[in-house]
Amino acid sequence: MSDSSVSLRPGSTIGILGGGQLGRMLALAGAKLGLKSHIYCPDPQSPAFDVTPFKTVAAYDDEAALRKFAAQVDVVTYEFENVPAATAEILSSLKPLRPGANALAISQDRLAEKGFLASKNIPVAPYRAVHLLEDLKAAVAELGLPAVLKTTRLGYDGKGQRVLRQPGDAEAAFAELKPHPLVLEGFVPFEKEISVVVARGVDGSVRAFDPAENVHRHHILFTSTVPADIAPGIAKHAAMLAKVIVVALDYVGVLGVEFFVLGGERPSLVVNEIAPRVHNSGHWTEAVCLTDQFEQHMRAVAGWPLGDPRRYADVVMQNLIGDEVEVVPGGIDGDTQPHLYGKAEARPGRKMGHINRIVRSE
Repeated sequence: MSDSSVSLRPGSTIGILGGGQLGRMLALAGAKLGLKSHIYCPDPQSPAFDVTPFKTVAAYDDEAALRKFAAQVDVVTYEFENVPAATAEILSSLKPLRPGANALAISQDRLAEKGFLASKNIPVAPYRAVHLLEDLKAAVAELGLPAVLKTTRLGYDGKGQRVLRQPGDAEAAFAELKPHPLVLEGFVPFEKEISVVVARGVDGSVRAFDPAENVHRHHILFTSTVPADIAPGIAKHAAMLAKVIVVALDYVGVLGVEFFVLGGERPSLVVNEIAPRVHNSGHWTEAVCLTDQFEQHMRAVAGWPLGDPRRYADVVMQNLIGDEVEVVPGGIDGDTQPHLYGKAEARPGRKMGHINRIVRSE
């Protein structure tokens, strides 16, 4: 369904596919703007259900439930990128889908994503498609080792990938990772990882938040620090590349772009991946920006003008993983903003919340 002219009034309803913490925070941001949120998720224990009375508990391939859901909302968005293509097709035929199905399809498949980025002259790590074990052996010979073998779909927080350090690792990794095809990425000797959260409105306007410097622990984002310790030219270049991506995708909403920063006499950037949604590394915006990433996404999805993404203080966002959530409330001070996700059970590796700590200058 064409959505170029759809702008919502307060009191309208935004349908959100996915009921995790991102859906929860989107619904809270929408409520501040007078926008209702209807959460669609198969899990009856979804934490997003706690913050809005409008919900549908059904499978993503339940066409009857999807059509009933579409009839109750004015526009549809999503909090995660692995929405089935058939689901997006059904909903986009009934209501505006923001971001659109094309962005979803590209970001769901690492090969499609890398091909898209390369076609726009955006630097990515060297890669090869791997359909057969013979393809993998040839790719290893071309790209060298170490290298990372990844599934093309459904990988996150280190899942769906294996590091190959010697030729003998290839066969076992190929057998373990499913489904095929896979993608082999050449090793990138990066100095640090940064990300840019960028938004594009229905009117084509684009606004980017400051780059965040990210540190991972056990393949899960641990902290995002702003400002990132990078040269001003690298920061500007990262924002520019992020803007090129959202324009090329004809994107509406917030998108996260992850980069590797390569060192040397002239530091450079390589795009690691894109995420067509609000992003974990953008949670810091809640504490120090007039318009945070969640409000920015809901503004864009509603067809409203984008807000001001400028940062007013330095900040460190820290994820609370598993029982680390117990630090709240006793272990936080007046410069720390907590955000818990309302999940019933703390498990190892599970994101239970985050804190934003304001960094005061001496």
